[in-house]
Amino acid sequence: MATEPTNSPAFMLYRVDGNGPEARWTRIGAAWPNKDGKGFNILCDAVPLQGRIVMRAYTPKPKADTDATTDAAPAAKSAGAKAGAR
Repeated sequence: MATEPTNSPAFMLYRVDGNGPEARWTRIGAAWPNKDGKGFNILCDAVPLQGRIVMRAYTPKPKADTDATTDAAPAAKSAGAKAGAR
């Protein structure tokens, strides 16, 4: 039995038109592995009639550390306010 898609896909699907540096890559879907490891669930937002489909491993980008940026901003503002008050 196949699994339902999880939060993050294992692969992204692209339609590639052309070759080399002139190639145009358009993301068209994603793929998640089945529990039994014998296949994939593929979700396509589009199915191209021309070009080729390329499936590439997906690595999510790390989330920005919002705590560090939000903590530093008030400290910088208060330091600037103190300097301006002199």
